[in-house]
Amino acid sequence: MSATPDSLKSILFALGANFSIAVAKGFAAMYTGSGAMLAEAIHSLADSGNQLLLILGLKQSRRPPNIDFPLGFGKSIYFWSFLVALVLFMLGGVFSLYEGWHKLNHPEDLNTPMLAVGVLIFAIIAESVSLWGCIREINKERYGRGYFQWFRESRRSELVVVFGEDIAALMGLSVALLAIIATMLSGDPVYDAIGTVIIGILLLVIAVFIAIEVKALLIGQSVDPYILQKMRQFLQGRPEIQQLYNLLTMQLGHDAMVAVKAKMAITGSETGMIDAINRVEADFKKTFPVTTWLFFEPDHSDDD
Repeated sequence: MSATPDSLKSILFALGANFSIAVAKGFAAMYTGSGAMLAEAIHSLADSGNQLLLILGLKQSRRPPNIDFPLGFGKSIYFWSFLVALVLFMLGGVFSLYEGWHKLNHPEDLNTPMLAVGVLIFAIIAESVSLWGCIREINKERYGRGYFQWFRESRRSELVVVFGEDIAALMGLSVALLAIIATMLSGDPVYDAIGTVIIGILLLVIAVFIAIEVKALLIGQSVDPYILQKMRQFLQGRPEIQQLYNLLTMQLGHDAMVAVKAKMAITGSETGMIDAINRVEADFKKTFPVTTWLFFEPDHSDDD
């Protein structure tokens, strides 16, 4: 199995980048009057708040189980990730659309546009560093899949959110840079307003994609399909198991619950069968450390 990705590290990368970018964009928006720059400043500030919410979610997800929550609090990270998608929608996308519409109806000339260009170039570099940090952690669990396939199949909602935010940020920054350059060359501020609207649409699309993926985790998804396949192969290859009837899994944040129904090989005694099950369970948890709860049901048929 690959190394476990460090979600907190990728979130801290993104938090440092987004906060510094938000400050720089805010000053640039104030001096230039650029709507696209203001939209990007709000976007980066919202992203900084999002990372703080994800850190809170990670902390809560590690709380130990209790009587009311016997399977722990791992899925709480999905709630906070879903909330982040809503924040990205409300504070990022909707505000950008409003600002762009306002600028289209009341265009304003840009002041010191070269300042905005410099800030955007700095922001692109900082966001690229943040994306690099995120991709480095993603590669630990990508297993050769493309990034879009990983995005659709990953059970790490916090990495999905950071990855989506970083992609949206780099695309938004590129749009803002092109909009400001077009405004400088043409002298027409409508390009800046159009860029602001495009940024808003972009943020809404990314937010919807993130919300769809996290919603599935909130409802209750199995472990990563790649891991599920490896689990099935592991059980089918064990000499203690004569036939694997069923394998059910559920991802609970960083932990997983696994239920196995199988026909055990004949051992000649009940004690021998119990020892065989214990060996399989111990090796299974060692091979798949994500497994916190493992329920094993020996049976002689696949009938319910």
